[in-house]
Amino acid sequence: MSKSPLHAFFVGRAIAEGVYEQLENVVTNSLSTLGKFDAEQRENLRSFIEQALERADREAQAENNVSSSSNLNYQPKDLQAIIDDLRAEVAQVRSELQKYRSGSV
Repeated sequence: MSKSPLHAFFVGRAIAEGVYEQLENVVTNSLSTLGKFDAEQRENLRSFIEQALERADREAQAENNVSSSSNLNYQPKDLQAIIDDLRAEVAQVRSELQKYRSGSV
């Protein structure tokens, strides 16, 4: 009728080993899937960066071709002169904006 305590011990140990093996398989498969996902995401990111850099290079090259063909006599200004011109333009836009806001246009 009743099984011996020794038999119960072996049944318990067999169940524990089975659960351990199942857990080991689940963890191994999960880590494998996570590793694959990580590798795919890294590859996607690398591919995206390469595409972005290629696009930027093409656009820069196209811009250089356009600017070199349209500005054959272009003489670069010094940086301070460019900054001064930009400040003057900003001041002019602010002045026009104030005139517009005050309704005196």
